[in-house]
Amino acid sequence: MTMKKPGRLLLGAVVVVALTGSLSAHDFWIEPTAFRPDPGKIVGIRARVGDGFLADPVPRDPALLDQLIVEDRTGRHPVVGRDGEDPAGLLRIDTAGLRVIGYLGKPTPVELTAAKFKTYLEEEGLDDIQRERVRRHDDEKSAKELFTRCAKTLVIAGAVQPSDADRTLGFPLELVAERNPYGLTPQEALPVRLLYQGRPLAGALVAAYNRATAGDRQRVRTDSEGRAVLRVTASGTWIIKSVHMIAAPAGSGAEWASYWASLTFGSTESGAR
Repeated sequence: MTMKKPGRLLLGAVVVVALTGSLSAHDFWIEPTAFRPDPGKIVGIRARVGDGFLADPVPRDPALLDQLIVEDRTGRHPVVGRDGEDPAGLLRIDTAGLRVIGYLGKPTPVELTAAKFKTYLEEEGLDDIQRERVRRHDDEKSAKELFTRCAKTLVIAGAVQPSDADRTLGFPLELVAERNPYGLTPQEALPVRLLYQGRPLAGALVAAYNRATAGDRQRVRTDSEGRAVLRVTASGTWIIKSVHMIAAPAGSGAEWASYWASLTFGSTESGAR
């Protein structure tokens, strides 16, 4: 499926979003019904939006969803589902092995007040964008943005094999685990790589948090090769996330285009629920 470019989106209207509390309520991730299902089971692929695991369901919506796919040892396949339903997709686990499941959203317009946009930029480490708004004397104005969701999750069935590894799905912004998190021992480091348009993205803020301690987030800037090293220090469900923002294409009706990447996994069987 060909990804739609932000510049091709005609904005008839811009949605004004009133966000309460933290602007990280923008967080979007995949939370499967099981991270470690037995072969033969069906896993629900649930899309979630919220703040620190306080989440609302995102039903399957063709107006918002570009791709919902899975890659395994046999290749890439679409994840089936019914429009308007939560979970957004259903996946039968026929064999053992690691599945890389991805949700790519369509560029979606939003307008934020100057105060909310500034807080959002601060929380996501987008300091260059705030400096540019100040330079343009736009920092007291509302901001029109196109955001694209680029979420992944790792699901494994059976024992961990050396060949089980995360892989790129070709999303605009993508987090890739450079070690299989299901093969880590307690307290081991998890190196991840952040790619934008397939190339390493340096200097971006990567955050990681666990369901049990969602208020305690690791925050690391990527190095020159787009890498960040995180500590998987607790069992349960983990979210790793990052946001990248650029100037929106001319004619898009927006000033900024953002890409929201997330990667989820369950570090032990207790995280499979």
